[in-house]
Amino acid sequence: MKQSKNQASQYDKIFKENIEAVIPSLMQNVLGITTVLTEELPDDVQHTKERKPDVLKKVTDSLGNTFVLQIEFQVSNESEMVYRMAEYYVMLERKYKLPIEQFVLFLGSSKPKMSTNIESKHLKFDFAMIAFAELDFHIFLNSTKPEEVILSVLANFAQETPENALKQIILRLEETTEGDLSLKRYFKQLRILAQLRKLERILKLIVMDSIAKYIDEKKDVAFLIGQEKAQVKFVTNLLLESDFTVEKIAKIASVSVEFVKKVKGAITIDK
Repeated sequence: MKQSKNQASQYDKIFKENIEAVIPSLMQNVLGITTVLTEELPDDVQHTKERKPDVLKKVTDSLGNTFVLQIEFQVSNESEMVYRMAEYYVMLERKYKLPIEQFVLFLGSSKPKMSTNIESKHLKFDFAMIAFAELDFHIFLNSTKPEEVILSVLANFAQETPENALKQIILRLEETTEGDLSLKRYFKQLRILAQLRKLERILKLIVMDSIAKYIDEKKDVAFLIGQEKAQVKFVTNLLLESDFTVEKIAKIASVSVEFVKKVKGAITIDK
């Protein structure tokens, strides 16, 4: 699955913003590492490298083992990934003189097709790869941190339909988030991550079915009085699915421009 540079930067931004909140759970529940001590390490492993490690920490686990942990988040298959990880390994071991544990967390919807090992006459190397699509989404859904809850959309829904799974994720976000601004932020992140699973349209429909939840009640109770839910749904759909101006949407939906502006201001996910 190819991703545009803009899409890739959106995913990177989400993980950079949330990484410190989610890394303890990822280590415990996904990587199987029980930590007693972690220390942030500088990510400037080599000044000439174009890319920096996504996560780089010195870790002491519950068994007393101390090592350098490197985690990379990968959206799509990269043919040179194994060489990039091998380069990191050598540089990290040379710099820190500690065992190195490396993981690539694959966020794509399909099975990763990247090679994870090199085996030649003078070099044997491998790293661990974990596909999010194979993880139980309850691992993240049951978290008390919204930064982890949104990762549910990338995991395996098992017997749940996408609709039911997304409803559970939205509900859990509401339960774990304080404040409307924070909820809007995490909901926007959820929408972006949902694109990786082609679930954005289903997510939008669920939001439209419960659009009243995303209206600022203090400001807009009077606005909602007497308005038909179908009108709100229709206008919301046009705002999300078209590039029409507010004026054109108002004309198509036979409502006032002010009505369209109110709905636009109430939608929690950006167009």
